[in-house]
Amino acid sequence: MTPQQAHRMVTDALRRIAPDIDVNQIHSDEDLRDAGQLDSLDFLSFVELLSTDSGVRIDEDDYPALGSIAAAVDFLCDRSASHDRLTTPPSD
Repeated sequence: MTPQQAHRMVTDALRRIAPDIDVNQIHSDEDLRDAGQLDSLDFLSFVELLSTDSGVRIDEDDYPALGSIAAAVDFLCDRSASHDRLTTPPSD
């Protein structure tokens, strides 16, 4: 997965769980739970969407690595490269 694909996946997931948030106004290193005003259930939904959409396995221990857009992009790129996947992700 390229960084561009991962970024699109992260921002699309954020838009789906919090449609009122302008993801373009969130700095890439800003904490998503603060910037997006996501509660814990929203964050879990975000993680589930990322896992489903990317086919990347995301365990609870991985949640801190998904704290910002940049961190989530890096996580998805690294994890997809390491083949720690659930399924083959959909192609664009």
